[in-house]
Amino acid sequence: MLIRNGIRILHIDLSKEEVKETERKDLTDYLGGIGVAIQLFKEYMQPDIDIFHEKQPIILSVGPLETIYPVATKTVAVFRSPLTGELGESYAGLRLGLAIRFTGYDTILITGKAKRPVYLNISSKGVVFRKAEPLWGLDTEESGRIMREMESGSGLRSIIRIGQGGEKLIKYAGVNVDTYRHFGRLGLGALFGSKYLKGIVIIGDGTESIGSQKEYQKTYSEIYKRVTETDAMEKYHDLGTTVNVLPLNDMNGLPTKNLKQSYFEDADKVSGEAFAEEKLIRKIACSGCPIGCIHIALYRNQFQQLEYEYIPVAYDHELVFAVGTFIGVKDKNTILSIIDCIEKFGLDCITTGVMMGWITEAYEKGIIGQEHLELDIRFGDGGTYLEIIHNIINEKNNFYKDLSFGTLYAAKKYGGEDFAAVLGGHEIAGYHTGYANLLGMAVGARHSHLDNGGYAIDQTTEFSDHEQIIQKLIEEEIARNILNCLVICLFARNIYDIDTIIKALAGIGIHWTETELKVLGKKIFYQKIQIKKALGFDYRKIEFPKRFFETKTLHGKMDSETAKKLLKIYNEKIDEICTDAIGLFAETKQDKRLI
Repeated sequence: MLIRNGIRILHIDLSKEEVKETERKDLTDYLGGIGVAIQLFKEYMQPDIDIFHEKQPIILSVGPLETIYPVATKTVAVFRSPLTGELGESYAGLRLGLAIRFTGYDTILITGKAKRPVYLNISSKGVVFRKAEPLWGLDTEESGRIMREMESGSGLRSIIRIGQGGEKLIKYAGVNVDTYRHFGRLGLGALFGSKYLKGIVIIGDGTESIGSQKEYQKTYSEIYKRVTETDAMEKYHDLGTTVNVLPLNDMNGLPTKNLKQSYFEDADKVSGEAFAEEKLIRKIACSGCPIGCIHIALYRNQFQQLEYEYIPVAYDHELVFAVGTFIGVKDKNTILSIIDCIEKFGLDCITTGVMMGWITEAYEKGIIGQEHLELDIRFGDGGTYLEIIHNIINEKNNFYKDLSFGTLYAAKKYGGEDFAAVLGGHEIAGYHTGYANLLGMAVGARHSHLDNGGYAIDQTTEFSDHEQIIQKLIEEEIARNILNCLVICLFARNIYDIDTIIKALAGIGIHWTETELKVLGKKIFYQKIQIKKALGFDYRKIEFPKRFFETKTLHGKMDSETAKKLLKIYNEKIDEICTDAIGLFAETKQDKRLI
């Protein structure tokens, strides 16, 4: 059996170029993944100093089921977000989780700031600091290619890196993971840049035995069959998440043209079906997943007369929404060109697309002009959006420098807050379904639909039942905390119910009860709330821009007073949960600090 005496932590101090390995038995009470990462973040977070101070930590953590069972494939990153100033939480897949697992570590903790650009080589043999000055200034594609050529290894290898966006401390810069996945949203790439950390090569060259016990084999087989032989995950393999485009459009739930509309008249041209018929060339999967939900399209780029290059680009619903419907682009090749540009620079695609929606409407309304943009813009003008992205990276003028702080900052400075599609300081995801989605994105730990599935609650719950909406949002976020301790891909959330999780853990010698798991989920929920408050977030000061009430949803237009009422109920409920949660904790120094 897999015996876990403690959580194995690799602490890398970039300032001193020192490495420390520890094993924390106390952290096994939090399983792994987000549970462990939150505990370490509590210990190392720095609420009272600059977000880019070298003491600010970056934490990468995997869970006990990582690649041992199907679709347990993710790595969680926890950090202080440069974009919102509070809790940053992001997830990525492909080879990273498996590579970390086979280095022999559960969690990587990074503090300090290098004296000059570096990248790290991490394996079971330790950590090597590499000079990265020649890579500084290169995009994610080129730097990834060079790091692959420079670093050989017999084990499974994962390469994460930043582009120019992270180097320039653009607050919504992400971290590219194995080309087609990302630690997106909330600005982890800018933290890498602030630490002069260009990237990390992780070589999983170790081994780990889990034995051949019948219980493990039986549970693995049951999960595998549910994943591959039922329709629970079928849509993710077939069209992928872009299967959502047409249904959301039909129900008035697809944010379009800076949310002036919730219906895109050309949705059929950018649907999952359209991409599959005309652009899809392959599907790939994260290590340890049999599904293959990552859809790769072929982008045809003409660089001179009758000369073309063909570039593989990953796409999904959120990206098609952000740089397609939200800015009125209806040509698939243009959408792919914008995705490719954003991701090579190492920016977050959703944030960039939503910000460009605000830019376009602000220009239409005369709030910003030629003196700011130095170009003309209208919805659907793909070529101009590419210019805007380049101008942000090149810091062409003060306006573009201001855009590096995100949509909310720009709207506060120049005007147009009423139509800035921002909730909780964070640009929205690709849904406009109703009150549960509106509130869910505003209050979620990541200000994301991925925290609590508000968009799904809108489709299954009577919108007039306010108490039930709030209860479901909270219950779902608590449940997802359990999954994220393991760290299971949330596409498989219906596969891994509580009973399955208990059996899967028992199959590798880790014994938890249903009650213990639910208490863990609640404790993490409480801790996230306390961390956000400690970093300056106030749930009672959440504001909803007017635009969200001007555009109809699947239930018709929302009312701002109803939204405020729901927020009041939510705050009352979390006050009750936080009061109850205090008694769940041992009286440790760290816990007292947040109570």
